[in-house]
Amino acid sequence: MALPRQRVAIVTGAGSEHGIGFAAARLLSAAGMRVVVTSTTERIFDRVDELRASGGEAEGVVADLREQSGVDAVVARAQTAYGSVDVLVNNAGMTSISDRDPGAAVARWHASLERNLTTTFLMIRAVVGGMQSAGYGRIVNVSSVSGPVAAYPGDVAYHAAKAGIVGLTRAVAIETASSGVVVNAVAPGWIDTASASDHERAMGAATPVGRSGSSEEVAHVIAFLAAEGASYISGQLITVDGANSISEERGL
Repeated sequence: MALPRQRVAIVTGAGSEHGIGFAAARLLSAAGMRVVVTSTTERIFDRVDELRASGGEAEGVVADLREQSGVDAVVARAQTAYGSVDVLVNNAGMTSISDRDPGAAVARWHASLERNLTTTFLMIRAVVGGMQSAGYGRIVNVSSVSGPVAAYPGDVAYHAAKAGIVGLTRAVAIETASSGVVVNAVAPGWIDTASASDHERAMGAATPVGRSGSSEEVAHVIAFLAAEGASYISGQLITVDGANSISEERGL
C-alpha cells in the first residue's frame, strides 16, 4: 500500500520568531507537513533554519504579497520544491496607528487594506484552483476580533480590512465547499507577541482569563483547521480571546 503523500503548507507573515505565523508553521511542520514560509525580510531564512533543525522540510521566500509577482514567487517555490499546495495560512498583515495625520487618512486606508485584505485575496486566488482540481484544500485566514467582533479607536482601516477577511472567507467557502476545500478564519484577541505594547498587555490582563494569549494558543486553532479531520468545518470564524468579547462586566 502506498503511503499517504505529505501535505504541503504555505504560511505567510511568518518572519517574527514569536509571531502567530511562525508558531503555526512550527505546528504544521511537527505534524509532518512540508512548509513554505514567507515574510518581507531576510529573517524568514532564520525561521527556515529553525524548522529544518527540528527535523522539518521547509523553504523560505522573501516576498511582498501586495504584488502579484510576490504571490507568484511564493506559490512557485512550493510547487517547485514540493509539487503542490494543500494548505494555506494567510497570516500576513499588521495594524498601524502611529500616523494620526487626518490628511493621511485615505493613504492609510489603502495601505491597510492592501497589506491585510488584498494579500489574503491574492494568495487565495493563486492556490484555490489547484486545490479544487486536487479535490482537497485547507485555507485558514487570520483575521482579528478587531473589526468582525469588536473595535478600538484609532484605526478604522484595520478594522474594515479584518472584517473584510471574514466576508472573503465565507464567500470562498461557499464557492469551494463541494470540491473538498474548506475555508475558515481565526480571530485572535489580545496576544502577547514581541510587538505587543504595555497597553495591549494590560488589556490582556483585564480579560476573563486574566492574561494575554500566546501565539502558540492561536496556532493550535490554526493547526486544527488545517488538519485533514477538519473536513466539515467551513466558512467559520473562531475567536481566540480568552472570553473577552463575550464578557458583559468589566473589573473596575
